[in-house]
Amino acid sequence: MADMDEKYLEPENYVNRELSWLEFNYRVLSEARDKTLPLFERLKFLSITASNLDEFFMVRVASLKDMVHAKYNKADIAGLKPGEQLEKIAVKTHELVGLQYSTYNRSLLPALKQNGLLVITSHENLDKKDGEFVDKYFKENVYPVLTPMAVDSSRPFPLVRNKTLNIAALVQKKDEDDTIDFAMVQVPGVLPRIVELPREEGEERAVILLEEVIERNIQSLFLNYNIITAHPFRIMRNADFSIDEDEAEDLLIEIEKQLKKRQWGEVIRLEIEEKVDKRLLKILKKELHMSSSDIFEIAGPLDLTVLMKMYGLEGFDSLKASKYTPQPVPALMNEDDIFTNMRKGDIFLHHPYQTFDPVVNFVKTAARDPQVLAIKQTLYRVSGNSPIIAALAEAADNGKQVSVLVELKARFDEENNIIWARKLEKAGCHVIYGLVGLKTHSKITLVVRREEDGIRRYVHLGTGNYNDSTARLYTDCGIMTCHPQIGEDATAVFNMLSGYSEPLSWNKLIVAPLWLRERFLKLIRRETAHARAGKSARIIAKMNSLCDKKVIASLYEASCAGVEIDMIIRGICCLKAGVPGLSENIKVRSIVGNFLEHSRIFYFENDGSKEVYMGSADWMPRNLDKRVEIAFPVEDESLKEEVIHILTTELEDNVKAHLLQPDGSYEKEDRRGKVSVNSQDQFCQEAVEKARQQLEGQETVNDRVFIPVENPAYKK
Repeated sequence: MADMDEKYLEPENYVNRELSWLEFNYRVLSEARDKTLPLFERLKFLSITASNLDEFFMVRVASLKDMVHAKYNKADIAGLKPGEQLEKIAVKTHELVGLQYSTYNRSLLPALKQNGLLVITSHENLDKKDGEFVDKYFKENVYPVLTPMAVDSSRPFPLVRNKTLNIAALVQKKDEDDTIDFAMVQVPGVLPRIVELPREEGEERAVILLEEVIERNIQSLFLNYNIITAHPFRIMRNADFSIDEDEAEDLLIEIEKQLKKRQWGEVIRLEIEEKVDKRLLKILKKELHMSSSDIFEIAGPLDLTVLMKMYGLEGFDSLKASKYTPQPVPALMNEDDIFTNMRKGDIFLHHPYQTFDPVVNFVKTAARDPQVLAIKQTLYRVSGNSPIIAALAEAADNGKQVSVLVELKARFDEENNIIWARKLEKAGCHVIYGLVGLKTHSKITLVVRREEDGIRRYVHLGTGNYNDSTARLYTDCGIMTCHPQIGEDATAVFNMLSGYSEPLSWNKLIVAPLWLRERFLKLIRRETAHARAGKSARIIAKMNSLCDKKVIASLYEASCAGVEIDMIIRGICCLKAGVPGLSENIKVRSIVGNFLEHSRIFYFENDGSKEVYMGSADWMPRNLDKRVEIAFPVEDESLKEEVIHILTTELEDNVKAHLLQPDGSYEKEDRRGKVSVNSQDQFCQEAVEKARQQLEGQETVNDRVFIPVENPAYKK
């Protein structure tokens, strides 16, 4: 970067990471506000904005507060110090929460009532019949579970757990002095938060939230007191933790200790019912050590993630998007086993449009195949009842060498991963916890098989986690291959992870933190040189986040040289697009749709000799410098065209795409006079059509037998 023009590095040419993330959550919120979407889909998107905001506070805001406490004053790439970032975040998040609740109260609640679902927002609004049901429900189902807690001279203020919903009250002893005490009760998470009221068939359905049921009956919890006022509240604590891995004798045990502390971290956000009694708020503010900017007075139910439960109510299918069934992969729609099919050539997978089953079956088949000698896999996030974990355990039981890298530091999945790590160890697998100081985020599976012509290695490489549940919700890509050079590199990756032995050279895979950053910078610089020489130059890059200063500066330089750059970035983007003299050749779009965009794809024109890469890494410092990541080339020409088709279709999307404006805002494209293109819907239709054509092609050949031809390039 020493020879780079200083203008590309100026702070005013960058957007703060946290404010950019908040812009992303606004884009999710815009889906909840879109009246063309099915009503229950809008509920789902509003729930997602709440869940996103929780994590943002627990991790990102918490991290900035830690910096302020430590008097760390270094500015970010946009020139903002931690304290300044917190001030701007406070303003933006209060605006966002206001918009969340105006969407809920003014748009969604009336629409739900209009469509046959009444949400009773206050227990005072219950009629006599519903009130009697609620009181009986409380007495039989709720009261036995509750633990009321009073605070006085002998009983200290209770420890309030992270993210729990509670009801705080001011109480006064009956027939005694004027002393007002504080009391509270936790809304139990073990009970359903949505309580449906009994209705005759054909009547409008009605629900009430559990906290309203408790608040209505709170007097029965404090019989010797008069209830002066009661209001629900909820806190968010610092869930970010750091571990000195060099000092930790057992990483697994150390992380377990830290997980317990997560419940009691510093309080960084308080949500409380709007119009709360000021005396009650003063007590909470003092006891929880809150500043006013971290208090959110809420005009509606706290914790809107409850709307995902509402989405799950039975009987409202007409108000939801029709369920999509992932389609079979055409290359695997035959009687051959997975290894025979992989020997024919590389197989491209596009989830969730195509099923994740081939990845699961790859591990299952390997576990049971007598010719398979070893299975090696990295696991970052896996599902609750993972068939892949079961297959790995079975493989070890069958006497195969099974090595699994379980990333214990995968945020909010630590506990889950500890359970899986212990289960795998018990089954006889060799479990690795990764390299000190680095998260292993790469997605790779290696199967070593003995065959007639010697040992052959089969590899799956992907952009997403080995999680069969999220594979139905996240868009990801993968390649299944037995290319010898990729097999060699895969072995080298696992040797590096387990034994710290780095090979002298690599064939195809590009690995972070070794040289992935430098390779991407080199590819960008090559396009810049082509543009300056009058050759064709273009970059299309799809990822979740872009916030690496060196990469952005190189993109600015490429833009000024005339490289046409299209970025498809779901979330954080610290780059400014369309700024004259800086980035007028850069366009940025964010697609927010039914599926979560998650794949990372990188296209470089290279003067007509097109290069395409996929991988697990975003262009962020953490991915390029602090994680084990893998990018891999797509070299088969037909598969390369499939991947390019994904990019070009997303660049044509004018339904779900939001375009980044030079002022940092995002706007949807003006569709007037244009054919509507929804890339996710189009990929669904294409996957169905490809599977249908493959099926029809098989039916037309009747009984003719085709002997698969193995690709000679994949011979050892």
